[in-house]
Amino acid sequence: MERKDRYTVAVLGATGAVGRSMIETLERRNFPVGELRLLASKRSAGQTLSFRGQDVVVQEASEEAFAGVDIALFSAGATASFEFAPLAVRQGAVVVDNSSAYRMHQDVPLVVPEVNPHAAFAHNGIIANPNCSTIQLVVALKPLLKFGLEHITVSTYQAVSGMGQKAIDALERELENRAENPESTTIFPLASQDVHYPMAFNVLPQCDVFVEDGYTKEEMKLVNESRKILELPELTVSPTAVRVPVAYGHAESVAARFNKSVTVDAVRQELLHADGVKLVDDPDRALYPHPRMAQGTGDTFVGRVRKDLANDNTILMFVVADNILKGAAYNAVQIAELLIAGNKA
Repeated sequence: MERKDRYTVAVLGATGAVGRSMIETLERRNFPVGELRLLASKRSAGQTLSFRGQDVVVQEASEEAFAGVDIALFSAGATASFEFAPLAVRQGAVVVDNSSAYRMHQDVPLVVPEVNPHAAFAHNGIIANPNCSTIQLVVALKPLLKFGLEHITVSTYQAVSGMGQKAIDALERELENRAENPESTTIFPLASQDVHYPMAFNVLPQCDVFVEDGYTKEEMKLVNESRKILELPELTVSPTAVRVPVAYGHAESVAARFNKSVTVDAVRQELLHADGVKLVDDPDRALYPHPRMAQGTGDTFVGRVRKDLANDNTILMFVVADNILKGAAYNAVQIAELLIAGNKA
């Protein structure tokens, strides 16, 4: 990418929860934006959003809207990404795509800057932002690869914001209905399937739709994306993804098995000095990660580090991050920062 003092940046899906967070993150991190173009569907065009104290009008997405754009941050879903990413690239932009559209394409890098920054420079115009639950998992595992990672068992506790603003609103309505009527049977839209259950005061072992062998798409993303990012194609992963009645912040219970015995102290030392990791692990003072701790930050919080009682080569830990920030907007802006720095670390 050509070095400039200021860059023309587009945000596709600007009016959504992640799009708005991308705009806020660009401002908070003082990204060198010369011109910001906010793009969305025809339905959302004409709205105004604030950036650096100025109102910016949202435009309808089109190929012409990407003319002169250096970096385009996409968060409008896979269908929009398939339509507009090639058009943006044709106009000369580098696309950082937050959808699932291109993540597993062989010629599209899947990047978490703390884990595989070098991959960002092997793009052909499109760089994929991983799934939110995958990002925090690999950030926590990256410093432990030196111990010889063999297998991961991961159970997620995922906030409803992973399904967008409509899901947050739906949970809030459920909670209001339950307060007024404890016998309320409001249902929560889990995915594009027929079976729905209440989310308030509940835990639902389904994130995204079911695919083969009883797994969901979300669970298979944890498997396939982790292998690609960590560059461990033979890594085995046992995933269970669960939705919980939390607005923001995904949590994960992780069991990492290595090819040799590893001490808790050695793991803690690696995590303590790892890029993007905040070690919060003091059981005597009841200090451990939780979603409200992570909300509003770009860090990945790790705690409850302990040895598996049944396997001397396995370490257990609890991993938490803000799914809208580190799991989406913040990671995308970090990728953009890599590009403009040209840092092939």
